[in-house]
Order: sequence, then structure tokens, then C-alpha cells
Amino acid sequence: MAASSNSKTLLMTLTAAFALSACGGGSDNVASPGEGAFPPPPAGAPPTTPPPTTPPPTTPPPTAAECPDGTTDAGDVAGMTNCQLPSRIIGELVLPKIDGVVYSVNGRTDVGEDMGGDAANPAPQARKGELTIEPGVTVFGSAGADFLMVNRGSQIFAEGTATDPVVLTSRQSVEGGTDVDSIGQWGGLVLLGRAPISTCPGTSQPGSATCEAQVEGANGYYGGNAEDDNTGVLRYVRVMHSGFEVLPDVELNGITLAGLGNGTTVEYVQVHNSSDDGFEWFGGTVNAKFLVGTGNDDDTFDTDSGYRGGIQFGLIMQRAGGGDRMNEMSSQDLPYRSMPNLANVTFVGAGHDSAIVLNQGTLVGYYNAVVTGGDPACVEFQSDTTDGVFHSTYLSCDVPFAGGDQGREAAAFAAGTNNDTGASTLTNGFINGANEAAVPAYAGLASINAAFEDVDYIGAVKDANDTWWQGWTCGLTAADPC
Repeated sequence: MAASSNSKTLLMTLTAAFALSACGGGSDNVASPGEGAFPPPPAGAPPTTPPPTTPPPTTPPPTAAECPDGTTDAGDVAGMTNCQLPSRIIGELVLPKIDGVVYSVNGRTDVGEDMGGDAANPAPQARKGELTIEPGVTVFGSAGADFLMVNRGSQIFAEGTATDPVVLTSRQSVEGGTDVDSIGQWGGLVLLGRAPISTCPGTSQPGSATCEAQVEGANGYYGGNAEDDNTGVLRYVRVMHSGFEVLPDVELNGITLAGLGNGTTVEYVQVHNSSDDGFEWFGGTVNAKFLVGTGNDDDTFDTDSGYRGGIQFGLIMQRAGGGDRMNEMSSQDLPYRSMPNLANVTFVGAGHDSAIVLNQGTLVGYYNAVVTGGDPACVEFQSDTTDGVFHSTYLSCDVPFAGGDQGREAAAFAAGTNNDTGASTLTNGFINGANEAAVPAYAGLASINAAFEDVDYIGAVKDANDTWWQGWTCGLTAADPC
């Protein structure tokens, strides 16, 4: 038994010693990796070549800009990432300005769902949408059926700046493929509100929640009981190359303003080269300031369906290649007819039609207006149910009135104050010259519309120092083409 015990003790001792030698004798003597693995090189051997140095990391190539939440990457357009909007916007969607990103609409793009004409009791199942477009953002459509529509009860906040406007345009424009006559390349912008209109169904009355109509060119409804309805803000916005004939005589405009209330803000907005109307108001009470219409193929300012708002500082320039009336106004022969007022407007026509044409059911006031380039006339009344009021207005057409000096147009003009006719002395195409500056301005515009500003000049642009149109527009001068 003793011998056996000694043998086990010796075996354990040898095993421990072997383990220690394999570990290098403990933590104080741990061999470095590879130590003792290779014999030293023989004498006279050439020196060993050091391993290659790892090159410093290179900067990876830039990746495509990412689309913000709520939009979809639809490939590239003109070297930029095309971020497509959803077909219906529910809740809030923000389109931020991102270098290398452009946004698009594909087909009809709705903001919200129709919440009905009763502002106090919106349709319970309808959902609201709110679209915000930041300064400098471009949104495009690729075809006539691509358009953006804001439904009743929803809102758009497209707010650019004088140096960084929001631009809604066509794919061809983004790709640099448009010229002075490019029109009708995408649908346009449709805004629907709950303010009173005149086109009521059945026995409904204007100003009631059930007085509504389907908007031209799109399957959406407008009208209702809220004069102060708020569809959002358009400020420093440019809409280009729009307009599309959906059906014969049924078209999308540059901007359709249908049933918009006076809680909506529309100012510093241009429509350029629409194949149909530039701005068309269907009823509503919205006021607008600093509007520019250039190159539109049909009417530039068109009102209908009981529009009762005001427009101040409006500048219209027709292009040689197309255009119709610069201002056409219509409504129904009803007690609730259109009663718009326009102040400080300058209409410069290219001789395609009469500059101002008043159809049935309209009573319109013109204050501080300058009109030139209408053919066959500056002013034409086409119905016994229409009439115009003119104050501090200067007409420069070969034939001022379609009815001649004894017509109703001439009588309405003569009944006003400080009206005159004569040669145009506009400079740079649309800036007042000596003859326009000599006409006294109308005093008391704020009494006509609380949104109007009292000014001491007629026309949209007082003189060369009046630059409200610069920076955010295009196509007004040869130096700044669209």
C-alpha cells in the first residue's frame, strides 16, 4: 500500500510541473505570441521584408439622400432622390428641404378625407390631414392626372421665403426640359374649403352645411357654413406648367380655390404657364395678396359660384404664344351672386381677347387698376345680370369698352371716380410710368375690404423701388426666365 501511495504522489507532482511549464511558468512569464516558434535566421541572410502597412481608411462615396418618414424612395430624377408622397395623407406629413431630394405626386394625392360642409360637426368617420412644405422644397408631377388636393377640413402649410420659394411643377421642369410655351404637364393644386358658395343642390341655401358642389376636374366637394374656414397657408409659392383637361371642358387649373374661407392665407403666389386658368375661385370668402400670373393659356383670374373675397396687388402678364381673358368673372343669376373686389392690379395682355370679361351673375369692384393689351376691348360685359364698379382705373386699349362709348361698360366707368383712358407708359413691361402715376389712388380701400391696404398709387407695382415681386417669381423679365 505504501509503494502504491508514493507512485501516485510522484505522478501528481510530474503532472503539475508539466502544466506549469506549458503555461510558461505563471503569469509573470507568459510568452508573447509566436515567441520561440521560429529559429533565428542564418548568418548572412537578407533582412526580412516588413509586412505591408495597412493604408488609412478612405472616405466612402456619398450615398443617395434618404427620403423622410412618410415618403417613399421612387428612384432618381435629374440626379436627385425622388421621394414620392403617399396617395392619401392622414395626420401630419412634413416635407423638409434636403439637399439632393425632390418630392413627387403620383396620380391624385389627397390631404385628408372630406369632412363635410359643417365646420362645427365634421363627418365622424373622416380623418384629417396636414401637409407642411418647407422653404426651398420642389414637388413635381409627371403627367396630367398627377395633382395635389386638400380636402374640406384638412390643411396645407406651404410656406417659402422671398429667396427660397416652394415650387410645385412638372417633371420636365425638374429635368430642365421646359421652355416659354411649356404648359399642361401635370395637374396642379386643388384646395377645398367649407365657406359659402352659390351652387347649392336641391333646396339647400348658400351658407348652409348642405350647400356643396363637386369641384371641377376632381372628385372632391367644396362649400359649407364657415366664412372663416381655414385651409392653411400658401406663402411664397410658385406653381408651374400645370393644368389638364380631364374631360371635354372640364379642366384642372394651376390653383383651384374652391369654397375657401377667409381664415386661409394666400399671398405671394405665382401661377406660370397653366394650360387652363391660372387662379380660379369657386365661391368662398378667401382674400389674396401679391398674386402673379404669367403665361397662362386660359383666364388668369377666374371667379365663379358666388366668390366674395378680395384680391390686392395682382400682376398678370400674358405670353405671346397663348392666353384668353386676363380676368373672367361668372356666377349664377341668383341672389347670392359673386361680389369680388380687386385693388391694385395690373393686367398686361397680348391681344388674345378682351382683358376683363364679366359674365352673368357678377357684381365686381375695381380699384386702383391698370389694364392694357386687351383686344377687342379692355372691358366687356356679356350679361344684363352683371355690373362693374370702377374707381382710380386706367385703361390702355385701342378700344376701351366692348359696347362703345354708349355701352354699359362706359357708363359704369364714367360713374366712378378718377378713371381715365390713354396710352400705356408702363416700364419694364409692368411698372407704372408717367401716365399711370398721374392717376390719383382710391382713398379708403380698408372700407371696401378689411384685408386691403390703403396705398397712394394705382396698379400692382408703384415704381422701380417697389420690388415685392422679385426673388420668388420667374418669367416676368427676360433676365429671370422660368
